[in-house]
Amino acid sequence: METPVQVTFHDVPVSDEIERMCWRESEKLERYHGQITGCHVLIAQPHRHHRKGNLYDIRVSVVIPGGEVVVNRTPREHASDERIELAIREAFDTARRRLEDAVRRRRGLVKEHDTPAHGRITRLDPLQGSGYLTTADGREIYFHANSVLDGFEELEVGKEVRFHEEQGERGPQASSVQSVGRHGHRLP
Repeated sequence: METPVQVTFHDVPVSDEIERMCWRESEKLERYHGQITGCHVLIAQPHRHHRKGNLYDIRVSVVIPGGEVVVNRTPREHASDERIELAIREAFDTARRRLEDAVRRRRGLVKEHDTPAHGRITRLDPLQGSGYLTTADGREIYFHANSVLDGFEELEVGKEVRFHEEQGERGPQASSVQSVGRHGHRLP
């Protein structure tokens, strides 16, 4: 880590032991992301409800190249009492998971879900079991009856559909053709 970990206490007595724990936890984060340039931990006790005991807000901010991972850990709604060590460990565990996600995104290991394209049915040929749809950008794409998810018989010219485009033997073709309702939702 390029800069030392900063630990700030707000309405919580300063503790060397807690500060050392934050240093140890931040060092563990470097196993998951080797380019951490800074880390700031804020430990706060926002409420002093003696009926409920001590509750802690923990904020961990980890600076990495190209961004920052921030974790705001607040006590559970009906928490009655908690140990500060447990609250810190939970916050750092969340930071670790978010750093792992950042590394996966950077490496391109996160699968992006492509959204289906929209189009309208322009021609149907029931004898051949096929048809054509027109995309929003004006291209005409072939589809076969086997590619229609909710039944080829249910389709009519002008009906809006969702589909995935793929390359066929004779050019682009639509697969997973599915009827769409008024607000872009799949029809039952």
